[in-house]
Amino acid sequence: MADDRKQDQDFIRPLRRILIALMAASLVLVFLVWRIDSPRVEQFRMAVIDSVVPSFDWAMRPVARAVGMAENFRSYARILEQNQELRRELQQMRAWREAALQLEQRNAQLLDLNQVRLDPQLTHVTGVVMADSGSPFRKSVLLNVGARDGVQDGWAVMDGLGLAGRIAGVGSRTARVVLLTDTASAVPVIIQPSGQRAMLVGDNAPFPILEFIESPEDLRPGDRVISSDDGGVFPAGILVGEVVATSDGRLRVRIAADYGRLEFLRVLRTRPMEKITDTGILILPDSPAPVPDPLPEPEERASDG
Repeated sequence: MADDRKQDQDFIRPLRRILIALMAASLVLVFLVWRIDSPRVEQFRMAVIDSVVPSFDWAMRPVARAVGMAENFRSYARILEQNQELRRELQQMRAWREAALQLEQRNAQLLDLNQVRLDPQLTHVTGVVMADSGSPFRKSVLLNVGARDGVQDGWAVMDGLGLAGRIAGVGSRTARVVLLTDTASAVPVIIQPSGQRAMLVGDNAPFPILEFIESPEDLRPGDRVISSDDGGVFPAGILVGEVVATSDGRLRVRIAADYGRLEFLRVLRTRPMEKITDTGILILPDSPAPVPDPLPEPEERASDG
């Protein structure tokens, strides 16, 4: 048995060496054939490719199927991940919807309890910013709405975020808007939560100044600033911005309106408030009922007879 194994090994080793040599020679020959730059060799290469490659379709089909299955699996994994993310977002949206419904019901209850009457006359007309006629000494823009649209001087103008300025000059088809940062702008405001009233005055700086404050020490950076109806110019409750403390030690307001993207502006139709000039009549206390005269005594009646 040991001799047979030895003979087999003696036979296999030379055969293996011959096969390796033939394979190496074949590879070298193929390399040389593919590297030779000759028209005849090129024709030979093309003939070999035409005869060999079509016959390998059966071998390439499983590879193509495997590649397609791998791509489909990756697509399925991506779709599954997107589906899970959409489910999470749907759950969050359902929670937000429930919260919005509760807040809407709560708001309706509070409005009913306080008997709040919303002003139906507070409407608006939207205009497109035609040109920015601002300069280092004047901050204003032009709108494509004017007197034909019912626009009047002094009406408040706001973008989608907050108060932007007021109408100052109306033409037939255009209107000029003076921004809050202009030196000609002075708007009455209310600072929350302290409830203090002040004037927002522009000085051509990015942040207008708060002036005529009753107690400046009660204000804090980040306090909300809204418009006031003092003077009957602006409607109350429009967001203006928030209080900021600057390096010069003055209280200023960061405007909520995005002046860098003024493309559309809304002009609020502000109706003048009804003025009460009659002081009313004096309300007197209820007068007592008249007391009837007492009846005469019997003796007095007899003497009279």
